[in-house]
Amino acid sequence: MNVVVFGASGMVGHGVLRACLLDPSVTRVLVVVRSPLGITHPKLQEIVHHDFTDLSALTEQLTGLDACFYCLGISSAGRSEAAYTRITHDFTLAAALALSANNPGLTFTYVSGEGTDSSESGRTMWARVKGRTENALLALPMNAYMFRPGYIQPMHGAVSRTRAYRLGYALTSWLYPLLRRVAPGHTTTTDHLGRAMLALTRPGTTDSRILYSRDINRLGA
Repeated sequence: MNVVVFGASGMVGHGVLRACLLDPSVTRVLVVVRSPLGITHPKLQEIVHHDFTDLSALTEQLTGLDACFYCLGISSAGRSEAAYTRITHDFTLAAALALSANNPGLTFTYVSGEGTDSSESGRTMWARVKGRTENALLALPMNAYMFRPGYIQPMHGAVSRTRAYRLGYALTSWLYPLLRRVAPGHTTTTDHLGRAMLALTRPGTTDSRILYSRDINRLGA
């Protein structure tokens, strides 16, 4: 199986990339990044690309793929809706359109978030934009799945690129065992996310197109 990962340098992408490199069913892992990851592995291939709204130059490289694990994202804090939309919605749709055009039967998994607003009309900006992105992906001719995790525990050296999140994890990660017990439906790990994405490439895994932490943990166990 050949897969592509967007956002491999982030916390979630780190977990997904690790799962792909460890899984014997995955033969090639292509990552699209702004700068090299500094990782070498027999399965790993990198494409350094800077304009994520236009992937037309990568058409030949983005073929022969079975799955895309889209983990690229940013915090909405301090950003206008237009700026957040460009990265959250426009980058994602550019990737999905480029991939769906040349890879029939592609599985596309998008990391959204608990609280995403499918109506696209709520008061919370990030939730509206995520909802619009999800709806657009689900309308495309591909096997699209939306992941809506709650709290994500980083594993095996995964680190958020957002400073505020890094501080938050440093202060609260020791609470994860308690959170997992009292709120199992709202917590997961980067390991579970990665394995759950790979599970979705197998036919008949689930009929649900929107998956929450409880679903992610079941598939990624």
